[in-house]
Amino acid sequence: MRWENTVTIDAPTNRVWELTTDVENLPSITPTMRRVVRLDDGPLHEGSQAKIWQPAQSPAIWTVTRLEPAREFTWQTRRLGVTMTGRHLLDGDDVSCRNTLVLELSGPGAKLLGALLGKTFAKALATENAGLQRAATS
Repeated sequence: MRWENTVTIDAPTNRVWELTTDVENLPSITPTMRRVVRLDDGPLHEGSQAKIWQPAQSPAIWTVTRLEPAREFTWQTRRLGVTMTGRHLLDGDDVSCRNTLVLELSGPGAKLLGALLGKTFAKALATENAGLQRAATS
């Protein structure tokens, strides 16, 4: 199961990247996250972890599985037999950035969870991208 949302942001890719990887500040940008606490120090890197509180969900630990500066940030969590993978894909330059947010579900419960919450997931990605767009251009 996969959902995707793409926007073009009239801001340099590096600005969007800074906002994307400042995960503890994401709750100030988007209502889809209530609180984020990094579980390690220093710059975000593969293996970094954060505990995230989201509306109508119990807290979850997300682990960075791929990090390519100014291009891709991917992290995962597991819940009830489902692996959730969130991807932040950036493509741009010093003027604008095409920002794509992706959520993928895999595992035995993925189809059921996707059927139940697919519209909610799609709305959350659009909300997060709109928040990043506002923050990057203000």
